[in-house]
Amino acid sequence: MWKGVVSLLAVLLVIPAGGVQGTASTAEAPGPKPAGVVPPPSKVREDITITGGKGGGGGGGEPGTWYVGATPPNLDKSKPPIVFVQGLHGHAGNWWEDTVYHGHNDMYDYAYNHGYRTAFVELYDSAGGDAADMWDNGALLARQLSEIRQYFGEKVNIVAHSKGGIDTQAALIHSGAHPHVGRVITLSSPHGGSHLANLAYSWWAGWLAELLGARDAGTESLQTGYMDYFRSVTDSHANVSKNSYHTSAGTSWGPFPSALWTGGAYLAPHGSNDGMVNVWSASLPYGHHLFTESFDHDNIRMGSTAFPRIEPILRSVAVTTADRDVLKEVAVSSVDADSGGSEQVVRGDSLPAGTPVEEKVAVESGVGEAIFNLMTGDPSVEVSLISPSGKVYDHRSAPYYRTGGDAEIFRGAAVQGYRISDPEAGLWKVRLASEKEDAYLLTATWMDSAGIKVDVPASGKSGQDVPVRVNLPRGWKAKPEDVKVRLVPPKARSIHRMKADGFHGKLDPTGKERSSFAGHLPKLTQSGVYNVTVDVQGVNDKGENFQRTVIRSFHLP
Repeated sequence: MWKGVVSLLAVLLVIPAGGVQGTASTAEAPGPKPAGVVPPPSKVREDITITGGKGGGGGGGEPGTWYVGATPPNLDKSKPPIVFVQGLHGHAGNWWEDTVYHGHNDMYDYAYNHGYRTAFVELYDSAGGDAADMWDNGALLARQLSEIRQYFGEKVNIVAHSKGGIDTQAALIHSGAHPHVGRVITLSSPHGGSHLANLAYSWWAGWLAELLGARDAGTESLQTGYMDYFRSVTDSHANVSKNSYHTSAGTSWGPFPSALWTGGAYLAPHGSNDGMVNVWSASLPYGHHLFTESFDHDNIRMGSTAFPRIEPILRSVAVTTADRDVLKEVAVSSVDADSGGSEQVVRGDSLPAGTPVEEKVAVESGVGEAIFNLMTGDPSVEVSLISPSGKVYDHRSAPYYRTGGDAEIFRGAAVQGYRISDPEAGLWKVRLASEKEDAYLLTATWMDSAGIKVDVPASGKSGQDVPVRVNLPRGWKAKPEDVKVRLVPPKARSIHRMKADGFHGKLDPTGKERSSFAGHLPKLTQSGVYNVTVDVQGVNDKGENFQRTVIRSFHLP
């Protein structure tokens, strides 16, 4: 799941027993060649911007183009062809060009050297503009799969990375491409959505998201609320049993410092993750879960890491009775899936030129590590951190880190931050200064701390009130005016629309102890995915000030 792909790799695997049969060269394969173009529909959704890209898969190509890999000298025709589908803001070359953090992606090389025929596709994301949602990408992919199946004269298997797995399901199940495909392998696909997409559409991210152009149909569709809706119309569909699905997940955040690592830190309260996708989100209730390993979102798509794990599945297109009846092999923890955001503070706004901005964040005692992460449009923004006792941390301080720009959700963002072990309890200050107009998004994450619980329905009904409930840990209290709710409506891709069409209110206590609050959002009639940001501040059971931000999303049909 940022203007290319915040993907990664890093780990050489020993080929397991029963994995790839025989030996194979690891030589680099000849470059794939264009084999066909499926012209996109004359009109797609108005919220998709296509900005022509380079041909041949190098840095992005024309949407609808598909490529065929070179014929292997050790071609094994008993092995079905493989079609590779890339992720958010990705393009076909992601399977044979350099990864973000781990060098050359040898996935195509591995397939070629093991005798497989291959094909690669360019979806709407490939053109370098806005990313498309799964419906538009899925419809285009379905037409490509029809041509690719005709080209090879037989069914194919699919290997999809990240959002490519969602696009693949849309193509097979909703656009009717299932007859052309046997098996589908997804590499860290966010089948349950991503809380990073929720963050991008939250109230506090508005200024930075608009500056970066980080809000598009592809990102919006990956919010957990929308993916709940997608799952509801997909997992019970008659076509879901026509193919077999095989999933995988990673648990590494990639190199430190990196944009992937900062994504991992943000996702940590939601459970184990690979820097972009939580483990609980990467599986399907009717899928075979192949592996959960210490891979990050970038290197889980590499041949040297994933291919030995998935190759036995690729040898056949057969969909067996066991495939249709399989239950999820990796238990999904309800705590992982629903705990997110309860140990974080999120803030964001515009950053005027020449005018310093200061944010204050309360940290209670007992926090093992606090991560203060700043995203801005320009890397020259000066960031400093001041502890409650007055100690100043800046870019020369040991806990400071800086990363290259994000490449997927917050594509183009400059990232700076601080990792503070055993932070002082009290009010921390984050100061920012820029010589040019900019915007910022601050996320502060506590790695060991009690959290609040926020309940928002995954879906609602038009014209009905949507309930919101907040529960604090035992002994924690807040004033009614300090429990605030902000709502971002569907397709609010500008700060103007967000503020004009959004909602800003508060919740009321449900008892004298002021530890439980409830209320309703106004009656909603616009279909789509809504983003809810809840901010709470108060006093914990030790009499210390605390702050929390919880971000949720839900879908209205």
